[in-house]
Amino acid sequence: MTSVPSRTLNDGTTIPALGLGTWPMDDAEAERAVGTALETGYRLVDTAANYRNETGVGRAVAAADLPREEIVVTTKLPGRHHGYEETLASFEESRTRLGLEYVDLYLIHWPLPRVDRYVDSWRAMIKLREDGLVRSIGVSNFTAAHIERLEKETGVLPSVNQIELHPFFPQEELRAYHADKGVVTESWSPLGRGSALLDDLAVAAVAQAHGVTPAQAVLRWHLQLGALPVPKSSDPVRQRANLDVFGFELDAAQMRTLGDRAHRRIGGDPEVHEEF
Repeated sequence: MTSVPSRTLNDGTTIPALGLGTWPMDDAEAERAVGTALETGYRLVDTAANYRNETGVGRAVAAADLPREEIVVTTKLPGRHHGYEETLASFEESRTRLGLEYVDLYLIHWPLPRVDRYVDSWRAMIKLREDGLVRSIGVSNFTAAHIERLEKETGVLPSVNQIELHPFFPQEELRAYHADKGVVTESWSPLGRGSALLDDLAVAAVAQAHGVTPAQAVLRWHLQLGALPVPKSSDPVRQRANLDVFGFELDAAQMRTLGDRAHRRIGGDPEVHEEF
């Protein structure tokens, strides 16, 4: 079983340096995948209300032969529940589906700037943390301007911003902003979901130099950037491989090679994307 190092968040809590993503699994697949992942050594599991698999994730956590405090469970607030009271109610729905007394990391899934209620949701999340129902709070798909507004209006910075990040979209400016503010960068679609990233000849060459798979090379790239990837896999063999990325190191030239792609988004633009 692979041992995963931890990262310390700006609120003093710790989080594993690599986790398991669960989108787009259904409840049954998520229960199986999270179960095998926890057996393999994963201790960070990422879900969301909009993934519709919180129940399956919760069942796997409950069935695991592990102390609850060793497992970090992340879920996310959907856009349809932005607002102070709505966030509190939505969290209770998520917590009930998960079957947990507390959630380790709660994120606002998308900022929805046109709706303009993410600050109200953030205030509710601060209360949830103060009440001990959430250990850490953060955001997902927020820009630097969105985070600046949260800090200006509440005085509280997110612990994490989970963003689209992969070699086709390395997000240099936003990562630098996070580093300056002490916000951990989490990477969704770290392996460039739906793209040809893992078939890229340059990526393959870097992987071959270390005797690893292209996916392992890319995940190592994330870690050395200081990002925290959450690759999705329901296959036990790939889960083990994705976790086995702490025994080698890319050199500076290899890091540049992996990040020197034609940059493009795979997902939505946070300024306009709306997901309710």
